[in-house]
Amino acid sequence: MKAKGFPKREHIVSTRLIETLFGSGSQSMAAYPLRAVFRLAPRQLSGVPVQVLLSVPKKRFKHAVDRNRVKRQLREAYRQHKQQLCDAISAEHTLLLAFVWQSDRLSPSAIVTERMEKLLCRIVEKVKP
Repeated sequence: MKAKGFPKREHIVSTRLIETLFGSGSQSMAAYPLRAVFRLAPRQLSGVPVQVLLSVPKKRFKHAVDRNRVKRQLREAYRQHKQQLCDAISAEHTLLLAFVWQSDRLSPSAIVTERMEKLLCRIVEKVKP
């Protein structure tokens, strides 16, 4: 897998996977303004170790430009630090992961990146065998 990409196959788009992720058995942690929900699942046909969902609720930001800006920041922060997460997942599992924005305000990219890195380190500690 590429170290610095975020291709479409790493995005969660399936309703079945979203229901699996947010169903019982998932774990959650927060580093304000982000909340991460994650769950280990058997490796799917996609063959990727981690699949990610990014959510910026319309309730938080009414304007699409603001939601898009936050999603762009989340994608970039995840892309920069995803390798440590991919290395921690075993070959027979896929980590389903969702990042949900919790704040009503925009944050600088440096803070988003710092909080994303903190969350990813904590997730690695939880899922490492």
